[in-house]
Amino acid sequence: MRLFYMALFSLFAASAGWSQGFAVLEGHGGPIHDVAISADSHHALTASFDNSVGLWDLQTGNVIWLDGHAAAVKTAIFAGPGRAASAGDDFAIEIWDLGRATRLHRLLGHKGQIKDLALSPDGKTLASASWDGRAGLWDIASGAHLAWLQGHSGAVNDVDFLDEGTLVTGSADGTIRSWSRASGEQERVLVRHGFGVTTVLVNRAAGWLVYGAVDGGTRVIDPATDAVLADLTLNRRPVLDIAVNRDFSQIAVGDGEGHIMVVNTAGWDIVHDFRAALRGPIWALAYAADGQSLLAGGIDDQAYFWPIGAKADGPIMGSARDFLRAPETMDNGERQFQRKCSVCHSLKNDGIRRAGPTLAGLFGRRAGSSPGYTYSDSVAKSGIIWDAKTIDALFDLGPAHYIPGTKMPMQRITRPEDRADLIAFLRAHTKG
Repeated sequence: MRLFYMALFSLFAASAGWSQGFAVLEGHGGPIHDVAISADSHHALTASFDNSVGLWDLQTGNVIWLDGHAAAVKTAIFAGPGRAASAGDDFAIEIWDLGRATRLHRLLGHKGQIKDLALSPDGKTLASASWDGRAGLWDIASGAHLAWLQGHSGAVNDVDFLDEGTLVTGSADGTIRSWSRASGEQERVLVRHGFGVTTVLVNRAAGWLVYGAVDGGTRVIDPATDAVLADLTLNRRPVLDIAVNRDFSQIAVGDGEGHIMVVNTAGWDIVHDFRAALRGPIWALAYAADGQSLLAGGIDDQAYFWPIGAKADGPIMGSARDFLRAPETMDNGERQFQRKCSVCHSLKNDGIRRAGPTLAGLFGRRAGSSPGYTYSDSVAKSGIIWDAKTIDALFDLGPAHYIPGTKMPMQRITRPEDRADLIAFLRAHTKG
């Protein structure tokens, strides 16, 4: 679980030869949902399906794990000097002291997964976007809840600050709305796209807003007049993330089909468009401080630095995940494991970080007893011994029904023969 560097220092020096090497942030045990790079370019954050946030020192190669979430982490941002914030599928926001790698505040109140966080221009207020249909405002210093922004008829996917006093939210209801930071009241609807809005990014200085949607729509608008300034739609769906470089001269757009599109904002010209993932999405993008490279996250357990313009010269993301292998190359038991279990669990004691405990020595083991893993109380106190009968019941009923209160995601295998094949596969591959 080391950070694998290939000419990393050349990345920040922006040397011409670096396009032949791709630095990799390696150590997570699940897909990467979000990435961020600090203002001084010394650190990066990665938010992962393995329930953790990685804090990477880009000068020494060291990584510190910020553990505290009980489910997949969907977003992580730097939140002022020495602080970060993260949130995800456990409905919680964590405020971190990066110097001590400890939690400062745990913010509760959302009733659905939290998809995005944004920090106000003055650094005092944190905004959260949640699938419970609301955005939240929080005091970053104290952790106090300030307001709920309610009015969308669907999940809120993204939030950003239009200026000191105004926020914008993008929602699955197909709209982008503006809100008063002071009162929490809705001001107006800026965009009625028709399809769900997935990501929103604001350039406060230049006065433009760019957004992406599930139908592939990618448009730039003037938030003062709602006029469309540019249509960058390439009919690849959905658009999942948009990143901007430090001087707002360039944006990068990642989509569900594995492409990264790079656009110069002066004339809204597409200057690069390449496929970074063979299969799977580009969930997360962030520009390195020099603007010459992009940190990208997706279905792989690693995040990759892509030199802009390198195109196909480097690694193709999503090409090595076992659950993406052709079904005919696996027997049915392995297919069930790869589809239902492999993202969260390892078959061996390999030390890889995962969202769930290792399955090594599974048969005959008491539920909640694998060393080094933090279980929910319901699993730890269940008294279940894992054998063919209890594993069959787990997937027949579904984890939430078999062990109410578990943090294991809802996975059912309805056909008895499929459960039997999975059990046979696990029995053969989890010994020792």
